[in-house]
Amino acid sequence: MPPEAALSITIVHVCAGPVRPVSIAGRRVATAIAKQPVAGRVAVGPLGLAGDEQADLARHGGLAKAVYAYPQAHLAFWQTVRAQARQALWDEPVPPGLFGENLLLTGVREHELWIGDRLVGPDATLVVSEPRLPCFKFEAAMGFAQASRLMTDSGFCGAYLAVLHPGTLAAGDALRLEPGPREVNLRELFRARTGRG
Repeated sequence: MPPEAALSITIVHVCAGPVRPVSIAGRRVATAIAKQPVAGRVAVGPLGLAGDEQADLARHGGLAKAVYAYPQAHLAFWQTVRAQARQALWDEPVPPGLFGENLLLTGVREHELWIGDRLVGPDATLVVSEPRLPCFKFEAAMGFAQASRLMTDSGFCGAYLAVLHPGTLAAGDALRLEPGPREVNLRELFRARTGRG
């Protein structure tokens, strides 16, 4: 059995948020990238978490991209580069939901996930479907123009998940990784789609 199957994955935060209008580079746009942690158990169905919305359904949401998961392991990197780029305080933490993630996870990173892998929780099962690609809204949320390039260069993209078995999710839930066919690695697919392969 591959070593990834023994990973100890835990949900640190479950985040959701509505679509709201914001101004980005002088343009008025709709976005739901800034999510907020949700307390307690949150229902998850085929189109995502209860109370969560997506503004651009061509790029986010839908059956294949119902839930977005991001590794907590990358937060120290983003805290450092945000402080450098924005000349902000070094100890300013990266708040949960800043990337638009629905699940902030410990115990797993992109190179350990493959398309078709299942993340099995207490009463819901999610399937790794594809990597997230950065956009101008990600740069606006991060507060500096090089954020997309840094995501592309680092490969710190996170994973979109489809919902195989609806149920509920909560902070503190352990997720068991059940390997899929192991033909396409998440990070390798991200690098191929961004021209870094």
